[in-house]
Amino acid sequence: MTVTIAVAGKGGTGKTTLSGLLVRYLIQHYPGKKVLAIDADPSSNLHLVLGLPLTQTIGDIREDARTGVAPGQSRQDWLNYTVRMAVEEGDDCDLLAMGRPEGQGCYCAANHMLRSIIDGINAGYDYVVMDNEAGMEHLSRRTTRDVDHLLLVSDASLRGMAAAESMLVLSKELEINVRNTYLVVNRVVGEMTPAIRAKVEAMGVPLLAAVPYDPLLVAYDGQGRPLVELPEDAAVSVAVAGIAEKLMGNGAEGRR
Repeated sequence: MTVTIAVAGKGGTGKTTLSGLLVRYLIQHYPGKKVLAIDADPSSNLHLVLGLPLTQTIGDIREDARTGVAPGQSRQDWLNYTVRMAVEEGDDCDLLAMGRPEGQGCYCAANHMLRSIIDGINAGYDYVVMDNEAGMEHLSRRTTRDVDHLLLVSDASLRGMAAAESMLVLSKELEINVRNTYLVVNRVVGEMTPAIRAKVEAMGVPLLAAVPYDPLLVAYDGQGRPLVELPEDAAVSVAVAGIAEKLMGNGAEGRR
């Protein structure tokens, strides 16, 4: 069965970096397994972390559904073909970008078809890593109905922790099955402050990792280099490998 890891956080917390490095770990440690990365953040920059092109998003397809269906072709067939063509195929993993969320005048019939098609695509992979924005739009719209591991990512600030707490409340209201929920505190300089530690304890969610600030990551970002090219002994790479090892040891392997 497919193992789904959803990563959520407000902008700037490093959740996309975490998602990309989790994808890299799965590729390296589970050769032969099929990995799908889903960029469910409207800013759509997971492809930059992975070093993959991005030519079309599901948001583009939703808009084109009004006029792009050829005469004599059903909307279902057109959507099925177009969505599957939108999957960017890489050498080691594939990428599907959701793009902008539903706008005014939501095309309910098209959205229902899209969710069914995407669920079908997900089922063809051993691992799915989904990079979500803070509002978890696509989780709340039930794009992915079952999540094995939900990682709530915050930076080492009380404002970031408050946002993570709001996401925790939202996750409990979603009509999806989330097996495990964890907190990841990212870009930690030195030790977490007593105030942050107290907030972690108050949230009542297991702290999966405190990921250290890594200046090498900043250097790669500044050079426009895909972050999956970071050395495996870089501080952030080591931390994310530790996160992945914990996830794979928490029952995920049994779902394959």
